[in-house]
Amino acid sequence: MHPAEASDPYCLTEGEAERLLAGHPWRRFAVVGDSIAEGIGDPWPGYPDQPWCERIALELSQHVPDFAYLNLGVQSTPSEVVRDTQLAPALEFKPDLVMVAAGGYDILNPFYNAPAVDAAIREMVAAFTEAGADVITVGLLDGSKSPVMPHVFKVVLRTRIRNLAARAAAIAADYNALHLSMTNHPAAVEESAYSADPRHGSMRGHAIVVAETVRMLGRHLEAVGRPAAVRQRVAKPDPAALPESQAAPA
Repeated sequence: MHPAEASDPYCLTEGEAERLLAGHPWRRFAVVGDSIAEGIGDPWPGYPDQPWCERIALELSQHVPDFAYLNLGVQSTPSEVVRDTQLAPALEFKPDLVMVAAGGYDILNPFYNAPAVDAAIREMVAAFTEAGADVITVGLLDGSKSPVMPHVFKVVLRTRIRNLAARAAAIAADYNALHLSMTNHPAAVEESAYSADPRHGSMRGHAIVVAETVRMLGRHLEAVGRPAAVRQRVAKPDPAALPESQAAPA
């Protein structure tokens, strides 16, 4: 683990991901969306230069030898275009875990159409759920709190980020899906969590989102129940038995 990340109070501690994800059932992880999904972000000293979804896939792959990862996210893509261009290939991949990270580009549009964004996200969550996948929707880190965000954008952006997060959470609830809630995270006020733009997270910001995602998945695994053997392994992990690090297949 990189030194700065290891001492970051918001990031994963050594062995935490291994413990939380032990015995997870997922074999095929797909990501759809815009630049948030793609993983745009500036490097930050002391943190790996690796986008958040790629890091999540890597953590998941430690437990599954044939784990597969597909990221279809493309920056500057409206939610309706994400649905129209990424949904079908993602379904063809036959994922059992899907991240839907869309809407971030839409909220930057002066003519933001919230109902259309909601409908596109809902259609994707419904389709993936119907296909048998566990689905994650995303509540974005509140970039309006960034110290370098121009004041003229703060009020409108804050309203739109919170609206998008609330709708994504409601859609997730409707389909018994998962929701990654970053909107009220305390790191939202820290300049180091953002890229220079500052619409995207820095690699420190990505590391923080990785931690929250892994912890959310860990809570989900506990809620749905782990086999007794897995519970025991989680409580007392054997370092000698842990698989070596490996990159998730593209």
